[in-house]
Amino acid sequence: MPELTLLAQVFRRMDARIAPAGARSGVVRCPRCLRRNRVPAAGMGLPVCGNCRHALPWIAAAEDDDFAAVAEQATLPVLVGLWAPWCGLSWAARAVLERAALARPGQVKLVEVDVVAAPLKARRFVVRMVPTLLVLRSGRPVARRHGTPTAAELRTWLDATVGPEPAAVIPGP
Repeated sequence: MPELTLLAQVFRRMDARIAPAGARSGVVRCPRCLRRNRVPAAGMGLPVCGNCRHALPWIAAAEDDDFAAVAEQATLPVLVGLWAPWCGLSWAARAVLERAALARPGQVKLVEVDVVAAPLKARRFVVRMVPTLLVLRSGRPVARRHGTPTAAELRTWLDATVGPEPAAVIPGP
């Protein structure tokens, strides 16, 4: 049992170093080895797979109180999807955004913001319709788009804003 106590202390310290206290985290599958990894919502640097060290997709949710830590302090360009739970087009856009983020591991961080739960952010970014998409660099908006894009439209917009999508990764053994 002392080994388990030691492991718990090590992982607690690692988590504190990667993400600030109270930060939420999600589980994503590595595009290369297909292992599941826990990725903190906020943190510095780039999330990588614990097994093969490949860059992981970074998808997080933020509200008014943690938006600065999750989106504005990110080192990667941040794709912000401002959506509303009552809007069907928002749900469709979220699916397209998540597929785009999964296709660009290590290149972009997707942050989803529910405008009902985060009214201050909706006011700050002057959201007149949902879904509204923003790209942030160093916490500042550099591109904006309204409505639900198709996958091809989103890819073209992100290529122009963030850079081209990386080549496809073939999962290894």
